[in-house]
Amino acid sequence: MIDRQLHRSFSVVVCAYTEERWEDILAAVASVRSQSMPATETLLVVDHNETLLERLRARYAGPPAADGGEVRVLANAGPRGLSAGRNTGIAAARGEFVAFLDDDAVAERDWLRYLAAGYGDPRVMAVGGRTLPAWASGSRPVWFPEEFDWVVGCTYRGLPPGKVRVRNILGGNASFRRTAFDSAGGFATGIGRDGDKRPLGCEETELCIRLSKALPGAVLLIDDRAVIHHKVPEARSRFGYFRDRAYAEGLSKALVARSVGAGKGLESERRYATRVLPAGVARGLRDAVGGRERGGAGRAGAIVAGVLTTAAGYVVGSARARRGAVTFSSGPITPAAPASEPASSTPAPARESPRGAVV
Repeated sequence: MIDRQLHRSFSVVVCAYTEERWEDILAAVASVRSQSMPATETLLVVDHNETLLERLRARYAGPPAADGGEVRVLANAGPRGLSAGRNTGIAAARGEFVAFLDDDAVAERDWLRYLAAGYGDPRVMAVGGRTLPAWASGSRPVWFPEEFDWVVGCTYRGLPPGKVRVRNILGGNASFRRTAFDSAGGFATGIGRDGDKRPLGCEETELCIRLSKALPGAVLLIDDRAVIHHKVPEARSRFGYFRDRAYAEGLSKALVARSVGAGKGLESERRYATRVLPAGVARGLRDAVGGRERGGAGRAGAIVAGVLTTAAGYVVGSARARRGAVTFSSGPITPAAPASEPASSTPAPARESPRGAVV
């Protein structure tokens, strides 16, 4: 039961980069403004798209709604990409907690209330929720295994249910204490999504591991009652995207392992690869043989293909990292300057990690 008296100050950051998602962006903001526990503010951060920036500023000009909180539209003050956009939002946030919602997702009405309920223990530094796919085609492709729903930014089969402690939360449905960033710095640039480039990820994984190292007593939780619905366009329900995203995940995991060590960087992945995925293959084959559900053989094959493709990406990414061909940075979050003093777009100085990656 949610404590109906519980109210915490939340800034919600929504990062946007293309006008093609205009209606999705408006729906995401509307879902934040209709929360049962109102957000203090919604921060719309636009990633180096002047036309979209001005259009959103015009859309949300004027006084805030009485019960929906203020909407502020900001330009990404760092390099192009999702991580720098999130860092811009963190720097500008006024709330005690900062939540993140994808620009093509909508949150259920009690989303923030359930996230807030997780912070009763002062050791809790981050709380995430459950992300469900909203397939644009109307239904899941029969060959698409639930074990690989992370490919489309959603909660996947194998994550523990309920309210549980985890190594890392998923970035599209996430929240942190604002003070967590004071201890660990921000999201690493150079590791996550960057406009139209290869669909990399893992920036939230790297941050969460870095946070746990900076604060050894930190607790990170997932509460699967904090639900959002993430749109999956038809282009992302095709095998070509599945393959590209799996390969990019391998590249990203190699960067994470290079930064924080393979022990922590691959801790959860070992269980996933040795227990969850074999069970998924067996389930798919049983469905195929027994005729109980269409697509069983396809799902089993997709799991095997996904594992091999991710492993190939990891091998290539590890080789690049050893050569020093890829670096990334996560300098401290600098609070945004007042409106009369525009914040500098120059990134904060990076720190050199013991493993040679810039963090």
